[in-house]
Amino acid sequence: MIVEKRHYFIFASLTLLLFNITCAKYENNTPWPTRGWEISKPDLEGMSLDSLSSFSNKLKRFYNSVMVRSDLVIAGSNFIFNHIHKNYSYLITAKKKLVVIFRGINTEYYSNASIAHEKINKFFSKFNLSSETFKILLPGRLTRWKGQEMFIESLSLLKTKYNKENFQAIILGSHQGRNVYYKKLLSMVERNRLSKNVIFLSYFKELPVVYYVADVIVSSSIEPEAFGRVAVEAQSMEKPILASDLGGSKETIIDGKSGFLFKNNNTNSLAEHLNSIIEMDKSKLQSIGNEGRKNVLKKFDVEKMCHSTFVEYQKLISHKK
Repeated sequence: MIVEKRHYFIFASLTLLLFNITCAKYENNTPWPTRGWEISKPDLEGMSLDSLSSFSNKLKRFYNSVMVRSDLVIAGSNFIFNHIHKNYSYLITAKKKLVVIFRGINTEYYSNASIAHEKINKFFSKFNLSSETFKILLPGRLTRWKGQEMFIESLSLLKTKYNKENFQAIILGSHQGRNVYYKKLLSMVERNRLSKNVIFLSYFKELPVVYYVADVIVSSSIEPEAFGRVAVEAQSMEKPILASDLGGSKETIIDGKSGFLFKNNNTNSLAEHLNSIIEMDKSKLQSIGNEGRKNVLKKFDVEKMCHSTFVEYQKLISHKK
């Protein structure tokens, strides 16, 4: 009997899958679903369109369906919950349980209180930042669906349309071998006369330090993210977040209160929102940051996520005894 229970526990642990798909699209707008443990996306740059299978491909669809062939399926957001129902409803039966448990972050790590001032001073000095400029941070690996091209275009509009000059933008993320794309971004910065305004930073070990330095954090993805950690991390650091109005960001951001949503893949909308945020006084920005921290502590703390997940594990095992 002990052996049987142990075997069942192992079975339950292995079959309880966290279904957390990120539908990222590449040059041919082909979605690339990834699983909850975040498989790294391969570099598809330069591959022919014929070599990329679409989401409707039966083999890939069957492969992804493995994640909902368990007694309990946990979606990391309502966006993923709806995605499952839309694409795998034929696998959802009365015997299965599908629940939403928002992903959580370490709110002690992503906290202003955890940042030493010496680290801030070193960061300013190392990357030649000025305390007098408005600093905009765009975190995320360099890939088209993260929207860096649109971001750079919006910075150009800040200068030409809104006459804003006194800002510095940090594009933080590795190109991961996408050299052609990286060179294109560098060329865009040069062409739009933004060399004095834009800093490319491929890696920085302590991400909270970079968040701390920024006045606003941007998530410019042009395709929906399953959850979108950047938006939650920014709010946890008490920073205003400006994100595309799609995917998980619509659930993690309280628009107008803990951050702002701009029209997806719309350069003008992004530039307009950036300009409005730059013109806000410091007390308003701090108020938005405070609301963001409250939002994360209430909904997206890792301890809450672990507790909710453990409760579902216990229910699953007890029902099978």
